[in-house]
Amino acid sequence: MEHPGTGASSASGRMFSWVSKDARRKKEPELFQTVAEGLRQLYAQKLLPLEEHYRFHDFHSPALEDADFDNKPMVLLVGQYSTGKTTFIRHLIEQDFPGMRIGPEPTTDSFIAVMHGPTEGVVPGNALVVDPRRPFRKLNAFGNAFLNRFMCAQLPNPVLDSISIIDTPGILSGEKQRISRGYDFAAVLEWFAERVDRIILLFDAHKLDISDEFSEVIKALKNHEDKIRVVLNKADQIETQQLMRVYGALMWSLGKIINTPEVVRVYIGSFWSHPLLIPDNRKLFEAEEQDLFKDIQSLPRNAALRKLNDLIKRARLAKVHAYIISSLKKEMPNVFGKESKKKELVSNLGEIYQKIEREHQISPGDFPSLRKMQELLQSQDFSKFQALKPKLLDTVDDMLANDIARLMVLVRQEESLLPAQAVKGGAFDGTMNGPFGHGYGEGAGEGIDDVEWVVGKDKPTYDEIFYTLSPVNGKITGANAKKEMVKSKLPNTVLGKIWKLADVDRDGLLDDEEFALANHLIKVKLEGHELPADLPPHLIPPSKRRPQ
Repeated sequence: MEHPGTGASSASGRMFSWVSKDARRKKEPELFQTVAEGLRQLYAQKLLPLEEHYRFHDFHSPALEDADFDNKPMVLLVGQYSTGKTTFIRHLIEQDFPGMRIGPEPTTDSFIAVMHGPTEGVVPGNALVVDPRRPFRKLNAFGNAFLNRFMCAQLPNPVLDSISIIDTPGILSGEKQRISRGYDFAAVLEWFAERVDRIILLFDAHKLDISDEFSEVIKALKNHEDKIRVVLNKADQIETQQLMRVYGALMWSLGKIINTPEVVRVYIGSFWSHPLLIPDNRKLFEAEEQDLFKDIQSLPRNAALRKLNDLIKRARLAKVHAYIISSLKKEMPNVFGKESKKKELVSNLGEIYQKIEREHQISPGDFPSLRKMQELLQSQDFSKFQALKPKLLDTVDDMLANDIARLMVLVRQEESLLPAQAVKGGAFDGTMNGPFGHGYGEGAGEGIDDVEWVVGKDKPTYDEIFYTLSPVNGKITGANAKKEMVKSKLPNTVLGKIWKLADVDRDGLLDDEEFALANHLIKVKLEGHELPADLPPHLIPPSKRRPQ
């Protein structure tokens, strides 16, 4: 790996470079060309030594590799069996993928990474974990029982140009099936959760019961709540009143498991290409699908920021871990009574947490799960733990305080200089343009395809009001228009925008057509639609249109 100080003269003129000017730092200045390179170097030089010294990888998460910094954004789908996970992927990419199986019984029994490739094919798990270009090498630790249930389905698809999607086995409800998996399902999901950009929890509107295994899985996703989105699928199969009850029940169930004060965002809809069974809520489903699509489409643009955020989270956990391990080492006797002291320390780990919290001013939310840490410590030899080494912690503190802030500037530079990145193809293109685009022909878009001016049909009504407002030379003043417009009870900020849109010739007065247009826009807003930023061509009054 190239030292950050080398090649400075040739690199300094490049577009994305930034140089630290902190004179107090004795090292050569940091110089990075891209965010991915910067994160990779910071991790290898500043955070990895701390992780290795205190055996972080034995307790929490394997070391990061180059592929973790370079891979495309990933979306992880999690849900109980038959909630429509595989169908959801099929709906997004509008194409079958190798290894795909769909049915009412638990069909997907493997983790399938659906990724872009030049040809269609399947790469088995054992081959995937030895490929340095893929971000899956560390999954080797979960053993053959897992690797036999892991594969990559690759295919040429425009959606997969920008993102990869991970399909997971349906979560089961019985204890017996759970034990028979042969690998730690929750731990595998936790590994993925750390590395993906979005976690989508799918629920079926017909079966909302959250099984013990599903509950355990959601708890394993703790610390990644910012990545979680919830989809209530198959919502077209129940009536509106029942849907409201199901939605309320889902929010109540999730509130008990995801212990956050914020309400989780739930997208309601029917995510497949079949006709809606009960079409009453069609507009709601369309709006929800658009919101979810926009969220997924934003992932490539926010990928660098997500990786930066995950590295900060990891650094904070690594620091706390170092304090825990060094505190345990400090308490251990040199010769006798090691085993009894170890038992005592493990059972009193909560007190050690509180002591570290007080001494180092660390937030309780930064500590790992107490129960999990106690379980992991049982099998460890405390005499091999390392004492506190302030220099390693200072290096990580310096990274968090200085390097990360500068890298943040580089993230913004990259975002502004790169072309607008968004997921394209598949279902994402279906509603982009044409009459089936969301909201087409509604609100300000009403009359977009009509030959006649859409405002014309209500103009006689508006004209009656217009002539009561004392027009001079066929125009009314802003003060007179205001008297009428405020009757709508819309706030001044909205009415000001309507005035700006309706005063097409910018003369500070409204003629009869402009007044009719203002009233039309008031009606649009009162019906719950958004106002356009600029006046669409079909709303321009006929007398103000430029000849073609």
